[in-house]
This record gives sequence, C-alpha cells and structure tokens, in this order.
Amino acid sequence: MKRVMAICLAGLFSSGAPAADLMQIYRDALANDARFAAARAQREAGQEKVVQGLSGLLPQIGAAASTTWNQAETRTGQGRIDRDYNSNGYSVQLTQPLFRWQNWVEYKQGGLQTALADSQFGIAQQDLVLRVADAYFNVLNAQDALAAVTQLRAAAAEQRQLANASFEVGTVTITDVHEAQSRYDLAVAQEIAAQNQLEVARQTLAQIIGKQPEPLATLRPGVALQRPQPDDIADWVSAAEAGSLSVQAQQLVREIAAREVERAQAGHLPTVDIVATHGLNNRPAITTDRSESTTIGLQLNLPLYSGGRTSSVSREAAALRMKADSDLEDARRSAALAARQSWLGVTSGLAQVTALEAARVSSTSALEANKLGYEVGVRINIDVLNAQSQLADTLQRLARARYDTLLAQLRLKAAAGTLGEADVQAINALLTQ
Repeated sequence: MKRVMAICLAGLFSSGAPAADLMQIYRDALANDARFAAARAQREAGQEKVVQGLSGLLPQIGAAASTTWNQAETRTGQGRIDRDYNSNGYSVQLTQPLFRWQNWVEYKQGGLQTALADSQFGIAQQDLVLRVADAYFNVLNAQDALAAVTQLRAAAAEQRQLANASFEVGTVTITDVHEAQSRYDLAVAQEIAAQNQLEVARQTLAQIIGKQPEPLATLRPGVALQRPQPDDIADWVSAAEAGSLSVQAQQLVREIAAREVERAQAGHLPTVDIVATHGLNNRPAITTDRSESTTIGLQLNLPLYSGGRTSSVSREAAALRMKADSDLEDARRSAALAARQSWLGVTSGLAQVTALEAARVSSTSALEANKLGYEVGVRINIDVLNAQSQLADTLQRLARARYDTLLAQLRLKAAAGTLGEADVQAINALLTQ
C-alpha cells in the first residue's frame, strides 16, 4: 500500500509534469466522452426527421416488371395448335399528392422533431460541462484532502515522538503516549482512505475523457469568487422558467403532440392524388403480341369506416397532448427549483468560504498556541492533537466549499439555459497556469 501511495503521489505532484487545466480536460471530454458521442449521433439522426416529413409532399415513383412462362393449347376445326411463350411486361407509376393533410402535418412535425434533436443536444452539452467540472473538482478536492491528512499524519508523528521523549524523562504519563499513538494510527488510516478516494475520483474523470488524466491545475491561492450577475434570485428563476433548455425541449414535445392530434384526425379526410402510369405488355399470343399504354388522372380516396381505429387513435393523441401539457408545467417548475437551489448554493457557498477562511486563520493560531503551551507545560498532548485535527478538518471543508460554490455557479447558468464554453473559460482563468 505504501508503494502504491508513493507512486500515485509522485505522479500527482511531480513538478516536472505539465498540468492539465479545466479547458483542456473539457476538450478531451468533447472528443472522447461516450455519453456525449451518443448524444451527437442522436442529434444527427434527428436532422433526418425534416427530410422524412418533406418526402410525404413530394412525388412517389415506382416501377414493376414481370415475366411469365405460358403454355397454351388451341383446338380448331383444322386441328390443335400448341404455343409456348414468355409474356413480359413493365409499368412505371408516378403519384403526386395534391391533398393529404396528414402528410402536411407530418412535414411540420419533422421540422419540430429536428428542432427537438437540437435542443436535446444542447442539454447534452450542458450536462458534459457539469460532469467535467464536477469530476475535475472532485479530483482537486481529493488531492486537498490527501494533502491535509498527510500533513496531519506528519504532525501526529512529531507529536508522538515528543510524547515518547517526554515520557522517558517523566514529564508526561503513559496515557499521553497512548493518545499520541492513537492519533497517529488514525491519521494513517485517514491517509489511506484519502488516497483511495483520490484514485476513485481520478478514474471517474478518466471515464469521461477516455484516458488517464494528467496532473491537474489547481485553484490559485486566495482566489476571490464573485456573486452571480444579476444579483437577484427572482431574475434567475424567471430566466430558468423561460430559457431552460429542458423547458424549451418540452415545449417542442408539446407542439409535436398537438400536431399528432391533427394528424390523427386527418384520417377522416379524403385524399386527392395525381396518378400517371406507363406500361408495356409483350404477349406473343394469337391475336395480340404487344400492348403499350400511358394514363394520367386524378385519384380520390374517401375513408368511410376503419373499424373505429381512426377515432381511437385521435382520442389517444388527445390524451398524450394533455400529458405533454402537464410535462411542460413540470419542466417549468423543475427549472425554477433548480435555479433557486443553485442560487442558494452560490450565495451560501460564498458565505461558507468567508467563514472558513476566518476559521483557518483562527485554527492555525490555535495550533501554534497549543504547541507553545505544550512546550511550557500549560497544555497537554491531547490539546495539540485536537488543534491539529481541527486545522486539517477546516482546510478540507474550505477546499470543498470553494469547489461546491463554483459548481453551483455552473448549475445556475445551466438552469437558465446559458451555460456554455465561455463559462468553462471563466473558471479556467481562476486556475494556476
């Protein structure tokens, strides 16, 4: 285990290795993430919907050909005549719809379905940004946690050594030695757990970018996080209800469902087509060897009764339209809730960062004071150990608060439907270059 930890730490913190920043990781994810690749292929498939809808308004041309072997026997007063021959024929038919309302509705649906594919791809792009940022900051947070517990272990080892030396000269009891040993053992266990958590975080990031990540650029020390603009939760909620990509996608789904009702009801309407045919039959029979014809005309089809299927399909489509209405309202409410939660995540995160910055300063001062008190005999070993643990915990919580606040900012933009590559670049500017 120690060897594995040493190898991982050497790979993570080697000063000679170039650091990959958030923008580079995001570009790797664009090229290699399997989920995003599937979304891109789904969008390409969706682009064909408008083409398929248009096809119902354009001419349909078909051809058919046949050949038949014939054996014919004819009896006359002069005797019997046997004829063996092939009869061959072909025909070409062109049908141009003049009035097929359901085809027109399908053409409109095709355009909506193509727009829906674009909207869903936009959702996938925003999801990729969030997943990359979340995985990236999880790695940084795991590194911070490992660094904190490693520092805690080193301090506990130093305190254990002091306790043993003091026990030998009789200034402390065996209880102090055991307490120091216990804290050291606990720090070692925490370090192992932190190393495992770091490896899990790195593998999660590797799943997104398709390769093992390089050492990552970290947040600049003392970086200042900004409040969201506009600095009003009501504005963000309104923007989410109108601009969220999920809401836009659901609006398209509702419109498609409304068109589906119209298409189903069109099953009661007549259809009118121009039909043109050209055919040839070659039958070397007794009277006629070859016939060729060309026709053109209008064809009217009037549905009278389909067993109740058309009415049933219309009722089904109407019910699905009502479902789409409810889904749209749910999407609006969900977008508003996501905006509120993200807004509170940003504002409370900024407050936590400020409070934990102050706690770090006071925890560092408390540790130094306890160390000095231990040296002069007014503090015992457990006081120093507690101060060390408190400082390590504060450092971990401060790092997590910073990353959570940045993620909340991205989620707030996603809720409003404005999250994009520019937001990745803005956070990337906060990293060490």
